Amino acid sequence: MRARLLALTAALALVTPALAACGNNGPSITVYNAQHEELLNKIVPIFEKKYGIDVKLRSGSDLELANQLVQEGDASPADVFLTENSPAMALVDRAGMFSTIDHDTQSLIPEQYQPSDHKWIGFLGRSTVAVYNTDKLSESDMPASIMDFAKPEWKGRIAFSPTGADFQAIVSAVLATQGEAKTAAWLKGLAANGTTYDGNDVVLRSVNDGEVDAGIIYHYYWYRDQAESGDNSDHSALHFFGNQDPGAFVSTSGAGVLASSDHQSDAQKFVHFLADQEGQQAMADSYALEYPLNPKVDLGHDVKPFSSLDPPKVDIASLNSKTVVQLMQDAGLL
Repeated sequence: MRARLLALTAALALVTPALAACGNNGPSITVYNAQHEELLNKIVPIFEKKYGIDVKLRSGSDLELANQLVQEGDASPADVFLTENSPAMALVDRAGMFSTIDHDTQSLIPEQYQPSDHKWIGFLGRSTVAVYNTDKLSESDMPASIMDFAKPEWKGRIAFSPTGADFQAIVSAVLATQGEAKTAAWLKGLAANGTTYDGNDVVLRSVNDGEVDAGIIYHYYWYRDQAESGDNSDHSALHFFGNQDPGAFVSTSGAGVLASSDHQSDAQKFVHFLADQEGQQAMADSYALEYPLNPKVDLGHDVKPFSSLDPPKVDIASLNSKTVVQLMQDAGLL
């Protein structure tokens, strides 16, 4: 009897660590993340608590991670890919690397912010704007079109950040709506007129300090600074382009599930969370001040309402980062 008890105790000693190991080894997904890391650090714990799925983030820039995914192919450890701007999503989609997004997730977001193949989905939007120094200009001085910044009267007066994915997405919208010849001419005019900086926050500060009269950025840089101290925005205001001008372009942050993922169901749950009311509200309540694309969620925060924007109708799946980079190189901006 004693021998049997000793044997049973020994067996339990072997089994117990194994059970504990199983308990600490629950479901997990790996997300290649090109969205703002601070935003994901806020919303990921909400998802993990709700679904019991651990999320491992690998963060980088839009095109850096997109090109890495294409290089890795089916061997990629990524289950989900998130971007700030849609050209990087289109690059991976053209490589045939995404699964189809679940239909119930598709139904949460307007068709305008999804590609027709439904291989990925938009979940946040950022409006293109011009920021101007209020000591130098008034709203009536601002041009009707972003294309006007290439005209001679703006020489030495306009700033932008050409090296980031943000500006390159705006150029993609100009290319999609104006064609290659007009885009090339616009870029050459901007190169002649403009002062370039590394980052939209630097563009905002340069305008606020009066170094230049105006700059091209996304809306949330100004609103975020206003919500904090206003030190980099108090002497500036935003000009929203309308009439479906390329300057009213809404850049779409995208999410897609990799077809090579071994965790399809869990990855689809994560993308669904990004689009559903709970996830969208969490992002609306965050510091990000980007527009939720689920119509049931309002950004608020005294940001210009999404419904009042008049962006151009652009096929987000057609935005071409490769041609944009070539055109910008030809203009001497890269």
